[in-house]
Amino acid sequence: MESELQANAGDSALRTCLLSGGESCRMGRDKALLPHPEGGSWLERSLRLLAQLEAPISVLSRHPSHLELARAIAPSLAVPLEALEEPAPWEGPLRALGRLMEHHPGALLLLCPVDMPWLDRTSLDILCQEAHGDPGQPLVAHDGERLQPLLGIYPADQQHRASLEAHLALGRRSLQGWLEAVGARSVPLPAAPLRNANDPATAAALWP
Repeated sequence: MESELQANAGDSALRTCLLSGGESCRMGRDKALLPHPEGGSWLERSLRLLAQLEAPISVLSRHPSHLELARAIAPSLAVPLEALEEPAPWEGPLRALGRLMEHHPGALLLLCPVDMPWLDRTSLDILCQEAHGDPGQPLVAHDGERLQPLLGIYPADQQHRASLEAHLALGRRSLQGWLEAVGARSVPLPAAPLRNANDPATAAALWP
């Protein structure tokens, strides 16, 4: 198991990144390991969905059980998968994104949270199409009411890596704040696939 993130040079293409490091406090159970109606856990379903994009996958989590499960199903995904242990301090998604950028410099990172269990291929395709036309700008999903910054495409070029690190160095931990600073562009997407499931009542809506 990797204990720290080591930078890889030479990345330039799309890489999908699954964030699975939260504490699941409101859910009361580990969200990533909850059963999904399509089979397997939420984490497994997320990885199967991302694998449809035929790009390498990185899973970032501080939970060994998540990383072990990701490695176990990797051979069935038909794309390279890297399970990365997120070191302390755990300071939210902006810090996590910064670590992924450092690990994959130059890549185009499609960021996705594990607790978006209704996410679909159509939404991912729209994001990728938008990025194809504008690969140098961060793109963030918008559900019609608000931004969903944990679903977006982030260029890990030198400019954005430096900007994010400077933001963190000032003690700022808000991903939304950094997106405003760099002028991210929102991408309108249908609201239903972007719903977050943070509590038992919301998660129960997965079942009829």
